Amino acid sequence: MEKDKIRLSRLSEGKKATIISFESDEIHIKLMEMGCVPGEMVKVEKIAPLGDPISILVAGYNLSLRKTEAEHIWVEEV
Repeated sequence: MEKDKIRLSRLSEGKKATIISFESDEIHIKLMEMGCVPGEMVKVEKIAPLGDPISILVAGYNLSLRKTEAEHIWVEEV
């Protein structure tokens, strides 16, 4: 059974997922330069009280993303 893909911004704190694809070409290059590449595992480390920013663990380091940036990343929860 194939899992559904969801936006990274919808993933709960402490959850892990695999990056599937990006929705926006504008942010695609920026995210890839920061280690967010398809197939990479990410973990939501912390979500700010108002939901922005989101701290994720990716490629061995912590990265803070604005919620609007995380909206463009499609993931599959593991």
